Amino acid sequence: MGGAADNVPPFIAAQLSHLISHFRLTLKVEQMWSSDKYNYALFDRFTLLIPYCLDFIKWDIIYNADSPSTAPDFIFGPDDQDFHPFNMPSSVEPAQPNNCLKDWNHKDPSRLLALVQYLRDQYVLYQRKRVEAVDDDRLKFEISTIVSREGIEMHLSSSSDKPEEVKFAVPLMDMNINKMVPGCPWKYSQKIYLQVVYPVGRKYLSAPSAPRLKLVSSSELKALFSIDDVKLPSWLDGMCLAEYLPNLEEYLEKQVLEAISLIDVRRHFIEALASQLGRPVEADPVFCRKATFLCASGVFTFLVHFIIPTQFPKQQPSLMLQSSQHFNSLMVPMKSRLISDYPWSPRWELPLMAERIGEFLADEALNFKRQCSEGQAQ
Repeated sequence: MGGAADNVPPFIAAQLSHLISHFRLTLKVEQMWSSDKYNYALFDRFTLLIPYCLDFIKWDIIYNADSPSTAPDFIFGPDDQDFHPFNMPSSVEPAQPNNCLKDWNHKDPSRLLALVQYLRDQYVLYQRKRVEAVDDDRLKFEISTIVSREGIEMHLSSSSDKPEEVKFAVPLMDMNINKMVPGCPWKYSQKIYLQVVYPVGRKYLSAPSAPRLKLVSSSELKALFSIDDVKLPSWLDGMCLAEYLPNLEEYLEKQVLEAISLIDVRRHFIEALASQLGRPVEADPVFCRKATFLCASGVFTFLVHFIIPTQFPKQQPSLMLQSSQHFNSLMVPMKSRLISDYPWSPRWELPLMAERIGEFLADEALNFKRQCSEGQAQ
């Protein structure tokens, strides 16, 4: 809520805080404003960004600060004018939508959470029915083959400036990545999704073209495994999504397991560096992606920062030197460029890698000291 927090009525602040903290997905508050255009002292309405189908939907939530006992109104997006969540079958059993509103209690901080969760579940059902109603034989067939998979979300997008298309968000792999990483710091369960986008057509072609495919994950997962490094299997002519997914999941599972095993390889590399440079002053204890050592060349002391890629040892680490004795005009410690042009081979044993880096630093320290002295003199 940022700087607006002091202007939010306590009962709204409590409900919003509970929602943000306990919702199963990461929510964002885009903006807050007041219902009173003449008095901006109280912010009682806000725009909520809710993850859906690997994108966000925006809902305005409208409270009335002068009437706390009244449940908030919701304004859905301009493309969802036909979304009437309380006039459609319930997505949950038993159906109890009225409990979210009829017995509204502004003193209960969990009420907004229950309401937003119910409305999002209804939105999932609403979009699925929209997609199922599309007059496209191929889409109808694709849906029939994957409808039994849990967690799939669908979205039909249509506008005057581009053709209709249907987007699927398909969760992949039934594996708990969080539990597989010792000391895992992630708050939310890490998932990998396949985004599948089909253009909406009117005829079933004998050999339809491949849909647009893209792997998507949270940014946090990049500390372990970058989906940008994954080359998707080819989509064969005549293939459907139900045929494509098993091979993709098997391939991805091997990639994730390898990425987890590489954590120990990076940890052993840091230990090998410690035998050459001394105990690190700082190191990433979970993913072993970073380490910093305090080194000396005569009376010149400096830090060496190592950035270790997830694909180590296939990919070479980068390092940066930082002086402990030289500062620029803003009193910021002077640093070297990011260095990767040092003796290196992915085929070397870890102790040899560390030894060659130690030899390189012995020479590079003299060059770095001279650069710092010249830069400080300017």
